[in-house]
Amino acid sequence: MNDLIEYKSQIEKKTQIEKKNEIEKIEVELLLEGIYQLYGYDFRNYAYSSIKRRIWYRAQIENVKSISEFQARVFNQPTVMKELLRNFSINVTEMFRDPSFFQAFRIEIVPILRELPFIKIWHAGCSSGEEVYSMAIVLHEEGIYDKTKIYATDMDEEIIEKAKEGKVLLEHMQRYTKNYQQAGGQKEFSDYYAVNNDQVEFHPFLKKNLIFAHHNLVTDHSFNEFQMIVCRNVLIYFNKNLTNRVYDLFFDSLSERGFLGIGSKESIQVYQLSNNFEEFNLKEKIYIKGKKSRN
Repeated sequence: MNDLIEYKSQIEKKTQIEKKNEIEKIEVELLLEGIYQLYGYDFRNYAYSSIKRRIWYRAQIENVKSISEFQARVFNQPTVMKELLRNFSINVTEMFRDPSFFQAFRIEIVPILRELPFIKIWHAGCSSGEEVYSMAIVLHEEGIYDKTKIYATDMDEEIIEKAKEGKVLLEHMQRYTKNYQQAGGQKEFSDYYAVNNDQVEFHPFLKKNLIFAHHNLVTDHSFNEFQMIVCRNVLIYFNKNLTNRVYDLFFDSLSERGFLGIGSKESIQVYQLSNNFEEFNLKEKIYIKGKKSRN
C-alpha cells in the first residue's frame, strides 16, 4: 500500500514538473514573439535551452519571479530590453582565437586569394572585432591587405561601435601575443598597436580597409559577394531551421569557390544542402562553395 502511495506521489510530482516546464516554454515563446513584434529582433529560432538561460539571467537581475512578470518589463521599459539584448548577444572573442585557424588561412587560403584582383571578406557575428583585426594583420603581413575589404557585422549595434574603436585591454596582450606567434606572426605584435594607460589601440592603417556595420543574420539578407566568409561559434546558438537559413545566406553571399570558415564546435553536416560545400581543411572547419543542387 505504501509503495502504491509513493508511486502515485512520484507520478504527481513528475506531472507537475512537466506542466511547469510546458508553461515556462509558452512564456518564453510569447516573450520572444512580443520582442519580434515590438522591437524587430527575432530570437524565435535560437536554441531553446540557451535563450531560456539568458532570459532567466536577466529576469533574476530584475528581481522578478516569472517570465510573464519579466515580459511586462521588457515590453514597457525599453531600457530593460536593451539590457536583455546585450545578454542575448554572444560577445566571446579574442585576438587570433584558435591560432591554427589563422595559420591555415595564412598558409592555405592566402596564396589563392593573392591571385585575385580584389578581395572581399565578411566576418559575420564579429563581436568586438578582435578576430577582424587579427585577419587584417595577416593580410598586411602577406602583402594583400591593400586590395582587400573586410566587412565586419554584428546584430549588437553597441558592440559594433566598440569594434570600430580598435581598442582592447592591455591585460589581454600577453595571451594575444602568444596567439599571434602561434598563428605564424612575422613581426613583433607590439608593432601593430600603441599603449594608452590600461588599453592598447591598433594603428590606423589596420582600420583603413575595415567596414563595420549592423547586420542581423536572423532577419537580414545578403548584401555583397565575398571570397571568404568567417562566422565562428555563432551558429551553435541557433536551432536547426535557423542554422539552415543562415547557411543558405552564406551560400548566396559567396562567390563561386569562395571559402567558408565556421567554429570548431559547429558542423556543416546539419545543413540540408551540405553537399554544396566541399571540405578544404576539415580540422579547421574551412569549406569551399561548390555547385548548388538543382531540384
